[in-house]
Amino acid sequence: MVPMETQLQSIFEEVVKTEIIEEAFPGMFMDTPEDEKTKLISCLAAFRQFWSGLSQESHEQCIQWIVKFIHGQHSPKRISFLYDCLAMAVETGLLPPRMVCESLINSDSLEWERTQLWALTFKLVRKIIGGVDYKGCSRPSKSDFGENLDDPEYSKLRCGPAASGGKRERVIAYILERNACLLPAYFAVTEIRKLYPEGKLPHWLLGNLVSDFVDTFRPTARINSICGRCSLLPVVNNSGAMCNSWKLDPATLRFPLKGLLPYDKPCAALAVVPLPLRFSTGMAAVRPPWLRDLFEPQTALLRYVLEQPYSRDMVCNMLGLNKQTLNIAQHKQRCPVLEDQLVDLVVYAMERSETEDKFDDGGTSQLLWQHLSSQLIFFVLFQFASFPHMVLSLHQKPLSPQQSTILQYDPQMMARPEYVSLCGWIIWYPGYNIKLAGRGLIKGRDHLMWVLLQFISGSIQKNLLADFLPVMKLFDLLYPEKECIPVPDINKPQSTHAFAMTCIWIHLNRKAQNDNSKLQIPIPHSLKLHHEFLQQSLRNKSLQMNDYKIALLCNAYSTNSECFTLPMGALVETIYGNGIMRVPLPGTSCLASASVTPLPMNLLDSLTVHAKMSLIHSIATRVIKLAHTKSNVALAPALVETYSRLLVYMEIESLGIKGFISQLLPTVFKSHAWGILHTLLEMFSHRMHHIQPHYRVQLLSHLHTLAAVAQTNQNQLHLCVESTALRLITALGSSEVQPQFTRFLNDPKTVLSAESEELNRALILTLARATHITGSDSIQGTWCKDILQTIMNFTPHNWASHTLSCFPAPLQAFFKQNNVPQESRFNLKKNVEEEYRKWKSMTDENEIITQFSVQGFPPLFLCLLWKMLLETDHISQTGYKVLERIGARALVAHVRTFADFLVYEFSTSAGGQQLNKCIEILNDMVWKYNIVTLDRLILCLAMRSHEGNEAQVCYFIIQLLLLKPNDFRNRVSDFVKENSPEHWLQSDWHTKHMNYHKKYPEKLYFEGLAEQVDPPVPIQSPYLPIYFGNVCLRFLPVFDIVIHRFLELLPVSKSLETLLDHLGGLYKFHDRPVTYLYNTLHYYEMCLRNRDHLKRKLVHAIIGSLKDNRPQGWCLSDTYLKHAMNAREDNPWVPEDSYYCKLIGRLVDTMAGKSPGPFPNCDWRFNEFPNPAAHALHVTCVELMALAVPGKDVGNALLNVVLKSQPLVPRENITAWMNAIGLIITALPEPYWIVLHDRIVSVITSSSLTSETEWVGYPFRLFDFTACHQSYSEMSCSYTLALAHAVWHHSSIGQLSLIPKWTELKTEFQLLYVYHLVGPFLQRFQQERTRCMIEIGVAFYDMLLNVDQCSTHLNYMDPICDFLYHMKYMFTGDSVKEQVEKIICNLKPALKLRLRFITHISKMEPAAPPQALNSGSPAPQSNPVPVPTSLPVTQ
Repeated sequence: MVPMETQLQSIFEEVVKTEIIEEAFPGMFMDTPEDEKTKLISCLAAFRQFWSGLSQESHEQCIQWIVKFIHGQHSPKRISFLYDCLAMAVETGLLPPRMVCESLINSDSLEWERTQLWALTFKLVRKIIGGVDYKGCSRPSKSDFGENLDDPEYSKLRCGPAASGGKRERVIAYILERNACLLPAYFAVTEIRKLYPEGKLPHWLLGNLVSDFVDTFRPTARINSICGRCSLLPVVNNSGAMCNSWKLDPATLRFPLKGLLPYDKPCAALAVVPLPLRFSTGMAAVRPPWLRDLFEPQTALLRYVLEQPYSRDMVCNMLGLNKQTLNIAQHKQRCPVLEDQLVDLVVYAMERSETEDKFDDGGTSQLLWQHLSSQLIFFVLFQFASFPHMVLSLHQKPLSPQQSTILQYDPQMMARPEYVSLCGWIIWYPGYNIKLAGRGLIKGRDHLMWVLLQFISGSIQKNLLADFLPVMKLFDLLYPEKECIPVPDINKPQSTHAFAMTCIWIHLNRKAQNDNSKLQIPIPHSLKLHHEFLQQSLRNKSLQMNDYKIALLCNAYSTNSECFTLPMGALVETIYGNGIMRVPLPGTSCLASASVTPLPMNLLDSLTVHAKMSLIHSIATRVIKLAHTKSNVALAPALVETYSRLLVYMEIESLGIKGFISQLLPTVFKSHAWGILHTLLEMFSHRMHHIQPHYRVQLLSHLHTLAAVAQTNQNQLHLCVESTALRLITALGSSEVQPQFTRFLNDPKTVLSAESEELNRALILTLARATHITGSDSIQGTWCKDILQTIMNFTPHNWASHTLSCFPAPLQAFFKQNNVPQESRFNLKKNVEEEYRKWKSMTDENEIITQFSVQGFPPLFLCLLWKMLLETDHISQTGYKVLERIGARALVAHVRTFADFLVYEFSTSAGGQQLNKCIEILNDMVWKYNIVTLDRLILCLAMRSHEGNEAQVCYFIIQLLLLKPNDFRNRVSDFVKENSPEHWLQSDWHTKHMNYHKKYPEKLYFEGLAEQVDPPVPIQSPYLPIYFGNVCLRFLPVFDIVIHRFLELLPVSKSLETLLDHLGGLYKFHDRPVTYLYNTLHYYEMCLRNRDHLKRKLVHAIIGSLKDNRPQGWCLSDTYLKHAMNAREDNPWVPEDSYYCKLIGRLVDTMAGKSPGPFPNCDWRFNEFPNPAAHALHVTCVELMALAVPGKDVGNALLNVVLKSQPLVPRENITAWMNAIGLIITALPEPYWIVLHDRIVSVITSSSLTSETEWVGYPFRLFDFTACHQSYSEMSCSYTLALAHAVWHHSSIGQLSLIPKWTELKTEFQLLYVYHLVGPFLQRFQQERTRCMIEIGVAFYDMLLNVDQCSTHLNYMDPICDFLYHMKYMFTGDSVKEQVEKIICNLKPALKLRLRFITHISKMEPAAPPQALNSGSPAPQSNPVPVPTSLPVTQ
């Protein structure tokens, strides 16, 4: 077989051979055009015959040989002829153009020095590249961008007369030519940005071409950018704070921007801005928000989040830090940028300390240092930050060249070392500002050393001494005294901070001794008095608790077991008791160790983390030991209270709440130490704060397991388990429900009750509330369907229509589909009568007890007791024995049936004496006979599903039970009057607790009935220890549910007002009163829409209950208190614009960290909210929802704060106000924020966007909020756009999914405006709601089709098409291909040509003449290349 090379050589040599005379006289002979054509045709015919017999695998090798053969020729004439052959082969479809182009470009013989070959080659490439598919087009362009351009000789050739070097640039220009549409321009810009990322410039030969082309994508980048994104800040622990919107690159702190688009970089690296400005490391950037860059490190955002208490989870989420990789060497996640921000915060705290005279007054400085201590321990412990690196950075942080900003000259600045004068301007070096060397910051040094001591004392034993020695450099810097520093007053808690440096030296010295190190450091002279004081105190064996000496010794010697035993022993003995003395607890036969005064919070705050860990470990060990020994003596009240106080410290989480849930509770349960278990559940119900949701759901799962164990089937423990579970369920935050419960979708039984209908109903109500508030009801389908189905399998039930009507649509649909038949009240009455006849007819006591207590017996026994009291006014001893035999767990079902029976009895009562008799008997069953506790009976009544008149009767019974007798009202009144909710500040809680229980003893074992029967029965059940609880506190979560049930039924509004008047004071002890009020006003917005008086009553009752325990101005604004609370029904108060401005400004100032802030300082560890911004947001929303103004009007007023000119809104801070409005309006019900859609519609239909003559400028400048605001040319469309972005950035995905589809667009400006509106949020749709992403993608094409049909010509089709390609490549892929293909086929030819790569349609209509298309892109085109009338297109 003849080789391929031989055949090819014979074909091509035949056509290029010459006669001898031609070779003798080169250039003197020329073929006629006819001869040339004949030779071409014959050559092509011979080659076609050869090519048809060639295998597919040999095609590329064949073409490469042909190119090599051509490049081996030296005659330009031959080369030109052979290239003509190649061109004809491509044009006739014989050879694939892509393969030919690649072989030509990649040939080793193609060198720029062979100028004619170079020029002819690229001339051929330019001729045939139009037939290459777009992915192939990119290959020549990629290989051409970098080669030879740096060769100076090539540059000379490029500029020379022959200009042969420009052929390749013309090919590249043709590839990038917009009108040619050889490939998607988006594809080309992506490759260019990969070759030339930020900071890398192309060669000057391609500079103009590349930069002009990239600039055409700036409008696309702007379409995908959120206006003012750099100045938008979250509220930590709010519903939207953990979404992907706040994620940053952990290496650079930049936003993770989609696509390699040229996003705006305003004002290069330096910015000139007007004064006044806030100069402090407390502000992460001096430049105004509109001058910040999307490519900049977002230090301001991270710094702000780090400053917030309880923000560590959000920081980890933002930076993608995984706590689970602790101690896994290969997964260490040290984050230098996080270290830098922690260092900045420390220096900021040092600066704040310089301006505050007092530290231990609960001021901002003290709170900041407490928070910093917790943050540093967490991030260093999990190896996200390096302790020695941070200490060295604190001492002297190097300055990077980028850390400078030019400001206008101000002579006062020159006194500060971080400012340097240069030619009348000031250069600010923030890097200089965040080091301590030379700063003279002395006042905060003790607090800094206290923070460092926290980590050193707890970790020095497990790490190298060298890691901690840099602290001594800080000592040399911050403690320059030559004389001894005097010993502070140890009666003040601040003294422990003053001793911190000495304690650090003691720990370092101890470590050096243990390691036999030569690095031992002698005690500095300035610390000698402190050290001598500690040594002397250690020799005193009888330590007292009246000062902070014990804390000082614990802090100094926690790593020295010989010395540590004495002070820690003194602390432990104080709370354990001496083991001999006893004190009584509520109930019968219940004694505890006689220590009742807990360790005060000031003392616990004065202990290092290491000392606190030792203390809490000692307590937990003692509790486990007592659980194993099953001691009859209960834990000392001081121990229980102190333990609960220690659990508030997040820095000891592993031994604290994590150990409590994961180790202590299971161990106590396995030991069957029911008294201790009851104690732990009481602690969780009444003393825990800010417990992470996964721990609470884990405990809920434990409780459901616990409830099924036979040993817990006793009245007191069962009541405690159910009460704790109810608190856990109702206290779940709306944003916590879905993330937590989706973890259990595969096995929902673990978080559901198998028996308690009330608990499962409470969970459904919580699901309904969370779905409504987070906006999830706007999404089709129900994520919790499996949970609901499991609940219905466990406890089948129905909901009353007035309750069901408040449910979100998905839950309504589920319960309508899963309707459960209900037993008629008539049958219930009939069954009770029948069982009562059996009761009266039976005489054998044992048979009666067995008959009515056996499992499977209808749960009617409480109904029988009711009948007994109604007819005979007494209950026999047998009845008591049956009650005992039934058991606590089974009795709940009897209470449930009894609740239904009561409604029937009261509904059919004749009134008058009979009704009074019924009321008396019911109250006797609760208070006289103690057959059922009030809170359980009320809960069952409130959870029943009665309709119409029966529902009103049910609520009437609830009102009677709560208010008719004085028993409960007196209990509530005395408890509210005599106690304070601020338990962490009390030392005498136990005394007040016991006094209350002596006056109102708890009777949980039918004591009243046992005393009334004849003969009386002695009570044998010993009480489990009660440290905190009582009927009032148990009733609070039930009261929450009762209020909601009353709100659902309009006719009982007056009854609810009466309940609030008499019992509202209980909300003084609610752990989340503002949150409950917020949830209530939000969820029941529709029910309360025209009931202003009831809204006002509800707000007044709950907020007013705390008036004696909160400082003035802690919640509602003075304006609201003055006008709204005293408004008349016939003349409701309608606020002015200034009211809304002040309300928004209050949140703005809070988030900016203004000092003093709008709200009083407080200890956030015990506050309802974790940080000031969360508190400000919720109280603002409560106040707005409480206004007697329609939600639509309130929403419009909020938007007008920035959309109208307001004198109270500063221009330089406008984006912060938009951010605050976005936070507030998205936290309000739908009527409040849906008005934004109306504003957007009004802008879209305004003359600016509908009239071609109204605005003749560049539309992207019209939509540019930054440019408009900076130039004082306010445009409604740009302001509305920026505000919409701020609102939607904070919206939940449910709210975002309600963005309307603007299908009736007619103009290009309208289309671009909608793209600007929605474009930045495509990434969220893709990540959180893919279905919505697909719908939006199709809608964008529908809008384009509509605009295209309404317009004669689109002037900005290139940015429009670029945006659609961006959407395809970044978000939708081919998921919308089928739908949009039909739309694209109906577009005009110019658009169809540009969008042909989206649908991969092989044949499109010919492009219009280039003159008609030149205006297709607003950006100027360089060196336009004529477009052929038809282009061969292959995919």
